[in-house]
Amino acid sequence: MAIQTEPVPTTASVASADAAQRIDLQVIADLVEPGSRVLDVGCGDGSLLQLLEQRRRVDGRGIELSQVGVNECVARGLSVIQGDADRDLVHYPDGAFDYVILSQTIQATRNPKIVLGELLRIGRRAIVSFPNFGHWSIRLALGFKGRMPVTRNISYAWYETPNIHFCTMRDFVELSHEIGATIETAAAINATGQKMGMQMPWAFWNLFGQQGVFVLKR
Repeated sequence: MAIQTEPVPTTASVASADAAQRIDLQVIADLVEPGSRVLDVGCGDGSLLQLLEQRRRVDGRGIELSQVGVNECVARGLSVIQGDADRDLVHYPDGAFDYVILSQTIQATRNPKIVLGELLRIGRRAIVSFPNFGHWSIRLALGFKGRMPVTRNISYAWYETPNIHFCTMRDFVELSHEIGATIETAAAINATGQKMGMQMPWAFWNLFGQQGVFVLKR
């Protein structure tokens, strides 16, 4: 009787599987020019950074707060150091990267306005993704249940969440204007993982987009 064995996953297949679980990573990867210099801030386990190296052949670097995350990145062969977005971005020189990416992290920083300014100082462009707290399901949960919602994109209970600054699409647009940044392009991702068209008004994105992905420049 033949014994069937499961194929051992390669590093590349693991990265692809990880990226498939986060549609915003796919959207971000499509926004990065091939061969670019990239800094991924709050890079977690390195899923996005590895995806960018494989698909876009970038010269990638990462900074991650948790030691566990740094260890996972190093195990993937990525160039990642331990650091805090709120404190350590000041050590990078102006214009050191083509893109500085902050994926699903801005809501966990202590001062998003300062962090966003640092991204735009360090990189020619900043790519920021975040969960949209203006989505209709969140409004419904607060309005009718009277409780802080737990969703696929905002997956922690209020008492254990690392997120300390929730924002909506409109909040982020206003912050971008306040710091003098230009929104070069943007995408809203709905509940089915589809990108919503740029021609739709911000109010529509704010209501039906579960995630936002913005490319900013100065």
